[in-house]
Amino acid sequence: MKSLKVFMLIGDPVEGSLSPVMMNAAFRALKLNHAYVAVRVREKLLGDAIAGARRMGIAGLNVTIPHKIAVMSFLDALDESAALAGAVNTIKNSRGRLVGFNTDGEGALWNLEEKAGRVKGKRVLLLGAGGAARAIAFSLVKAGAELTIANRTVSRAEELASLIEQKLGKKLEVMSTDRAELKRALAGVEILINATSVGMRPRENETLVTAEMMHKNLVVYDIVYKPLRTRLLREAEKAGAVTIDGLGMLVRQGALAFEIWTGKRAPIKVMEAAARGEVGKVVG
Repeated sequence: MKSLKVFMLIGDPVEGSLSPVMMNAAFRALKLNHAYVAVRVREKLLGDAIAGARRMGIAGLNVTIPHKIAVMSFLDALDESAALAGAVNTIKNSRGRLVGFNTDGEGALWNLEEKAGRVKGKRVLLLGAGGAARAIAFSLVKAGAELTIANRTVSRAEELASLIEQKLGKKLEVMSTDRAELKRALAGVEILINATSVGMRPRENETLVTAEMMHKNLVVYDIVYKPLRTRLLREAEKAGAVTIDGLGMLVRQGALAFEIWTGKRAPIKVMEAAARGEVGKVVG
């Protein structure tokens, strides 16, 4: 029997993460002798945790808040996906050499295009300029979307737009999250994506955009999945817009990580069923 390969999620907090149930279901489906665990790692111990994972031969890691940027300094190399986004959410251990990847952007794009068709040429408004938003922004621009970035702190949106212009040669519009400004912008937008934590527990009654700011031809995608039916998505339903919840992105970014680690096609349906089943337990 092949020796057990261990994979790990690190972050703070990691309690309630859906990744272990999702990844372990995928390993079982493909009869792989692999196991996936979630470990809470405080910021000051991140370097020690990565060094320990390297020494113990942990086969791969997922990285979540707040370590996606800080972890880069402890790695041996970055894939283009991580170098462009300036953040890492997946690490592959190749015989002690740790390589960082970012599957957030491609996972979100994959899910969005499955539900709403190709984004090429479509006008997209992205809320947020943090780690996940950065990865999503790069993937959208590479796919040909006409992107505007809105952020509470406009200077952060400007910084991200400048980085995209520098690396991809595409100039973007930026704006604040002022409601009047957002309403004006949304009149001419086809896709709205929330990549902020607004609406995530314990802030589930909050939203940056309400029904009267939207139109019925809008696609509204919220990457938050706790709760699954966020306030933003409820408001979008009132406006008659198409809604996409955040679980699809979680599953697809996880599937891409699975493929990086194993070289095998991820069992998407198994992973999604496991994740939705776990969400159902939490909600129920």
